Amino acid sequence: VAAPPGPPVYVDLAYLPGSWSARTVDEEFFRRVRSLCYVVSGDDHLKEGVLRSLLDALLTAKHQWGTDIQVTLIPTFDSLVMHEWYQETHDRQQELGITVLGSNSTVAMQDETFPACKVEF
Repeated sequence: VAAPPGPPVYVDLAYLPGSWSARTVDEEFFRRVRSLCYVVSGDDHLKEGVLRSLLDALLTAKHQWGTDIQVTLIPTFDSLVMHEWYQETHDRQQELGITVLGSNSTVAMQDETFPACKVEF
């Protein structure tokens, strides 16, 4: 069922769904939900299987936005699929104004440490 026509929604931050819901994120999603930052969360095997098509959908839809909105993609997990996509589409990302953040810092809280990155608006 196609979604009814309407203007896109502009937000500062959007979390992309994980697990089975990740399959619902396609070009139409990125045409309608235009965000300054997209958080790719959900380090699971289900998302890993659709991650490449999700990332490619962002590139295709962003090309159609027709504006110079800078987009930051924030993965919350390390993924071979993400690394390959980043390398293979890096020139296209730059052309479209898409930046992929990495988690190069570590935060220590109580008895655990985890990778983190800082995002400012």
